[in-house]
Amino acid sequence: MPPKVFTIGHSNHLFSTFLELIHNQGINMVVDVRTSPYSKHSPHFNKKPLQKALEESKIQYVYLGKKIGGKPRDKKFYHGDKLIYHRLEKDQKYQEGLDELIRLTGKNQIVIMCSEEDPKACHRHHLIGQSLIKKGFEISHIRGYGKADKVEMDFQARLV
Repeated sequence: MPPKVFTIGHSNHLFSTFLELIHNQGINMVVDVRTSPYSKHSPHFNKKPLQKALEESKIQYVYLGKKIGGKPRDKKFYHGDKLIYHRLEKDQKYQEGLDELIRLTGKNQIVIMCSEEDPKACHRHHLIGQSLIKKGFEISHIRGYGKADKVEMDFQARLV
C-alpha cells in the first residue's frame, strides 16, 4: 500500500472547523507550505498562533514554505507572471524540501497546508502533489465540505 499524504487549504475556516477536518483523517502533523505563512483574512492561520493552537491540540507543526512554497521570488521560475511548475520542481532547494517532506511521512500522518481551499488553484496540487505521486505516494485533498478527494497524476495541470 503506498504511503498516503493529505493536503488542505485553510481558506477562511474557523480553527475548530479546520481541526475537525484534519482530525477526521487521523492527521498528527501539519506541514505549512505557504511561502508567506500569514493570512490577513484569517489571522488565526498566521504562523505563530496556528503553531500554538495545533500544539495545544497535540498536532505537530512544520514550516517548509521557504523550500517548497508556491511563490518563489526568483524570476527564473516564471513566464511573465505565471509560475512554471516544472522549473521549480527541478530546483535544488525544492528537491531538498521535498526530501524533508518525504522523511516526515515516515512516522507521521501529514497534511500539507496552504491557503487556497480549491486544490486546483494551488501549488499543493500542481506541484507538490504531483511530485509525490511520481514518487509512489497516494495524495488526497481534504475539501472544506469534509470529503477527501483522491488525486491522480495530472499532466495537463503541469502545463499551467
